[in-house]
Parts: sequence; C-alpha cells; structure tokens
Amino acid sequence: MKASQRLLVKKSVNPANFNKGGLEKTLSAFSLTMMGVGAIVGSGIFITPGIIAAKYAGPAAMLSFVIAAVVCSLAALCYAEFSSTIPLAGSAYTYVYTVFGEFLAWILGWSLISEYLFAVSSVAVSWSSYFQNLMSGFGLKLPTFLTAAAGTAGVSGAGFNLIAFVVVLAVSLLLVGGLQESTRVNSIMVIVKILVIVLFIGVAIFFVKPANYHPFMPHGVSGLVKGASLAFYAYIGFDAVSTASEEVKNPKRNMPIGIVGSLVVASILYVAMAAVLVGVVHYSKLNVGDPVAYALAVIHQNWAAGIVSLGAVVGMTTVLIVMLYGGTRLLFAISRDGLLPKVFRTVSPHTKVPVKSTWIFGIIASVFAAVIPLDKIAELVNIGTLFAFAMVSIGVFFLRRHETLQQINSSFKVPFYPVLPVVSFLACVYLMLNLQAFTWHMFGIWLVIGIVIYFAYSYRHSRIRAGLRAKESKS
Repeated sequence: MKASQRLLVKKSVNPANFNKGGLEKTLSAFSLTMMGVGAIVGSGIFITPGIIAAKYAGPAAMLSFVIAAVVCSLAALCYAEFSSTIPLAGSAYTYVYTVFGEFLAWILGWSLISEYLFAVSSVAVSWSSYFQNLMSGFGLKLPTFLTAAAGTAGVSGAGFNLIAFVVVLAVSLLLVGGLQESTRVNSIMVIVKILVIVLFIGVAIFFVKPANYHPFMPHGVSGLVKGASLAFYAYIGFDAVSTASEEVKNPKRNMPIGIVGSLVVASILYVAMAAVLVGVVHYSKLNVGDPVAYALAVIHQNWAAGIVSLGAVVGMTTVLIVMLYGGTRLLFAISRDGLLPKVFRTVSPHTKVPVKSTWIFGIIASVFAAVIPLDKIAELVNIGTLFAFAMVSIGVFFLRRHETLQQINSSFKVPFYPVLPVVSFLACVYLMLNLQAFTWHMFGIWLVIGIVIYFAYSYRHSRIRAGLRAKESKS
C-alpha cells in the first residue's frame, strides 16, 4: 500500500458493534435537547444581543440571530444524518474517519480538541467574573492576583484565577460521578436558566418603546450580515451533542431530535431576548459588558438584576458541563482508535465513564483558565468548530455512497439533498475566511503541533494500520 493510501485509510464501521463500545446508554431525546440548550445558551445570551445591536445590526439584531440560526441549522441537519447513521462517540472526528480517512480525521479531531479545551477554559474565566460580581453584592471579594490571570489588565506579575481553576475541577468531579447524574444536574440548571431568561423578557416587555425600533436597519444589509457572523458563534456547541451518540437510547430517533430541538429552543430564546432588549433601550447604548443588567437598571427594575446574574452563572455552568463532556468523549474515541495513549479510553467499570480522560482534560483546561488571559484562549474556538461543520457538511455526499452505511436504514436524511449540504459547506467556508488573520496563525500553529504528534505517535500506534500490517504480513 502506498504511503498516501496509508494516510487516508478509512475506519471500517460494523453496525453490529454499535452497542459494544463500553459506554452506558442512558440518554433520552429530552436529555440530549437539554445538553444542546445547555451548550448553546450560555453567558452569550446576556451579552451578544447588545453588542450585535450596538455595533452592527441595530434593532435588526433579532434578524441576525435568525440568519445565524438558519446557517447553523444546515450544519445541524448534516450532523443529524451522520449521528443517526453512525451512533459512535467522537462526533465529527468519527464521521470523517469513516468517509475521508485517518489523516484528515486526526486533523479534524485535533482541531476539535482545541475547540473543547479552549471553550471550557474561556467559559471558566467568564464564570469567574460573573461569580465575583455576584459575591461582591454580599460584600465578599478575593484578592486580584487570585481572580485574574497574569497579563490581564490591572494585574502585574504572576496571577492565578483560582475561581476559574476550581470550577473546572468541580465540573470534572461531577462528570466522573456518572453521565446520568451529570445530565440530571445539567437539565435542572438549563430549566433554571430558561426561567431566568423568561423572567427578564416578562418584566422588560412592558417597558418596550416602539420608537426604539427605528431605524430598524441603521447599517443596512451589510450590518445585518456582520451581526449574523457574530451571532453564529453564539450557537456553537450543539455539535457537542453528537459526541453523545454512543450513550443514547435509540440514537436513530433521539439524535436528530436532540440536535435540531436544541437549536430551535436556543433560537427562540436568542431572538426573543434581542427583540425585547432593543425595544427597552436604544441600540446605540447597548455596547456594554452586561446589556441585560443595564437595561434593567434603565427601567428601574434592579431587583431582577441579581437574578439575571445568577442566571448567567448557571448558564455558564451548563456550558462547562457539556463542553467538558464533549472533549472527554472525543479523546475517548481518538484513543480507542490508537491515535492517543490508551489512558484516554479507560472506562470505569462502575460508572461507565472514562474517568482518567475526564480528569486529564479537566486539569489541563483548569490550568489554562487559571493562567492565560481570556482574549488569548478564545481565539481557537470558532475556527475549529467551523472546520468541523464544513467537513461534516461535505461528508454527507461520501456517507450516501458508503458501501456498508448506505444499507443502514437511517431514520433521518438531510432534506433537499444535494443542495443543502453544499450550501452548508460554502457558508462555513465563507465564515472561516472572514476570521481574523491572528486566528488563522494560531490555528496553523496548533495544526503543526498536531501533525508532529500524529507522525511521532499516532501513525505508528493506529489500530487500523496495525490490522493492515498484520494482513500484509500474512499475504
């Protein structure tokens, strides 16, 4: 076999092995939907609507979220077909391994590791900030050098964000206790978060001024589209739901419901929040760090501000749970293929959870959150996600032509095939090309590190390649 063929060797998928991965099937459609909402609706819903309205779209910010939801839903439909056809852990990594081959799968998997790792770290830093604000209301305050990383404005010398460090470890502890317990806690927090958002909308809607909606699109269509580009990133996280495929009861039915359902719920919440926010406060005044709390102060409803801050903390906790979960299941899948050390695929016989993988991933993310400033660790999240979306979208074509998988009676198929996957792929590539040059540079450095690891370890330890070598030695 030629070297190029060895790099693109594909993962064989046997439907008979879908239920033999070692992970316990405990998740229902409701659990998946709550996971998706937990990942998508985080602190962003309390911040991004104001920024988009003030800087780009004006009152049309609500339409920016609609456009972003439509673009994101295209990729979601492609994910739904893959996840219901190949119900295995690993999400886009596993899908690409099956239809494109090992090297591209490794590149994508390595990119997704950055998405989950830096997403957990950045959200933990934001969680720390909101938690400190909440505690300051009770007169409690930690020293600055224990609540901000070195390099953060106002912090000289060494710094260690203790709160961010501790919250990641606390979520890791929750996850190693078992998936069923983790999803139960996540579902409760998601419901609390939704109630807080509904509370804001219910209180503020009575203070909406129709005059604030004029002009509706002050920066024209270009502003609307730029706002949609920013709003798109508020939706990333639903792909973490697909990492749960192997732990889902009846994945052919429940995976599409969980992925699409979470997007629908999140879209309704984002659009409603944006619509009320710009109606209460003129869009030009919403470029603040906490536009929701600001709006409540404008209408003299300060009693609700504390509740909203609590909702933001709860919201970010659910994001931490889902993204940390997604990262550990990705490492589990890559390790099971031999591309990472076997420590990442060890499953506890009691909880059916990859405990060692969870702790390793959690400790690394907690250290990053504690010592690196937020603006430095958030750069890689978006590009890794868009790369995954693009590969999954175009991968639907190859999935339909797969000799083994095309015989599986998948309960979900992407509608308007082949147009929809093409449109999804092009939309993701377009958004990638509009990312900052610095993001591309960081992404390039991350990929170089990944390629070095692949040829230094993964290539030689690949279980699929080991099987090929055994066959060649016999022939």
